[in-house]
Order: sequence, then C-alpha cells, then structure tokens
Amino acid sequence: MRLGTTEIILIVILALVLFGGGKLAGVGKALGKSIKDFKNEIKDDDGEKKAEKTEDDKKA
Repeated sequence: MRLGTTEIILIVILALVLFGGGKLAGVGKALGKSIKDFKNEIKDDDGEKKAEKTEDDKKA
C-alpha cells in the first residue's frame, strides 16, 4: 500500500491542526536529531568492527 500525494497532504494538514505549527516544528527537530544520532552510531559500530578485524589480522 503506497501513500499518494493527496494522502500525504491530508496527513500534514491534520498534524498541523492537532499539534500546531510550533509543536510540530519541535517534533520534526527531535526526529531529525534522532535519525542523525542513529546514523552516527551505525557508522561508529562499523568502524569498531573494522578496527577489531584489523587487530585480529595483525595478531595472526
């Protein structure tokens, strides 16, 4: 099931009516920060795995 343009516009309008512009902006900011932090953690985890693999290769 895919959302079309009309459905997305309707959802945005309902969100604005329910939460108001100021509160919605705060929610968007918090969501963006959460996504950014999540991506950074994924990158850090990948870097740690590569470092561990490199150390294991040096020991062998």
